[in-house]
Amino acid sequence: MARVAVAMSGGVDSAVAAMLLVEAGHEVVGFTMNLWPHWLPEDDAGSGCCGVGAVEDARAVARVLGIRHYVLNLRQAFEEAVIRPFALEYARGRTPNPCAACNRFIKFDLLLEKASGLGMDYLATGHYARVRHESDRTLLLRAADRAKDQSYVLYALTQQALRRLLFPVGERTKAEVRALARARGLPVAEKPDSQEICFVPRGHYTNVVAHFAPEALRPGPILDTRGRRIGTHAGIARYTLGQRRGLGLSAGKPLYVVAIDPERNALVVGEEEDLLATEVELEQVSWVLGAPPDVCFHATVRLRHGAPDLSARVHCLGDGVRIRFLTPQRATSPGQVACIYRDEVVLGGGIVRSVRTVGSEKFQQVGVFA
Repeated sequence: MARVAVAMSGGVDSAVAAMLLVEAGHEVVGFTMNLWPHWLPEDDAGSGCCGVGAVEDARAVARVLGIRHYVLNLRQAFEEAVIRPFALEYARGRTPNPCAACNRFIKFDLLLEKASGLGMDYLATGHYARVRHESDRTLLLRAADRAKDQSYVLYALTQQALRRLLFPVGERTKAEVRALARARGLPVAEKPDSQEICFVPRGHYTNVVAHFAPEALRPGPILDTRGRRIGTHAGIARYTLGQRRGLGLSAGKPLYVVAIDPERNALVVGEEEDLLATEVELEQVSWVLGAPPDVCFHATVRLRHGAPDLSARVHCLGDGVRIRFLTPQRATSPGQVACIYRDEVVLGGGIVRSVRTVGSEKFQQVGVFA
């Protein structure tokens, strides 16, 4: 029997993870992280995984399971590691992934450290992913339910962390998880999955940007790919690469955001072919086994949660990585996570630092960099 801390978000997945561990005979303790920003009204949190509603749902599950339950106030750490960088990335014209940052710096760093300090042997979560222990290494694998697979946002897990992590629902489908919750009478059995960023469930992400980087919401020029001003935008943080709607342009043909230039507070618009990325370079690269399998190798890459795998060549460049796609990809943005796979195994990943597109050379001729 092991002592297992379970990160209980108030949702059905972590509830069933705790239930399975209890039924397996482990000593289980539930921990819910209070992450809701202190400068936002508590009522705005709803039942998302950051606020009071999540705490109450997790506590109700703990009562049914007969386990101890604690709430950890990690608001300040979450703001500094996740929310503030999220806002500042948008101010830089990038597209951040707050879930990946939360997993890397909060759940599997700070929370794991606190669980260890309390004498817990393992930390379990409701993530849809799997861990396989081999004689000399521990592998991170995709979930059995490919439709719910969350391995994409776990790319930064280390060997040290993986040896102490459990993903009890990773071998099950979402339908099976809900069926188990109903059969055991868990009060969150029918609770819907959150589809929003947890710290802006009822608002818009620009509300967060406004708190930390209001300058990113200043109007500025919209340029075409020849550098000519053809309109005015409402603040670069309100736009993402590939966006077509909300530009207020009438050009007689579809125009898309193909580059964001924070230095000039400008958007660049062009045709859809200008969005096609041929390669990306990564920063903040992490390898699950501590090192890449080779200096240059073929792999599949995922650029968004739930997106299809992309065939690519991966080139390791010191502390960075260059990924060349076998087929150009639409609307790839700096700031996104790129997760690198070999079959079902997660090799690692990083943050997109720069993108080379079909239109890159054209942009550079007018002083605009994609």
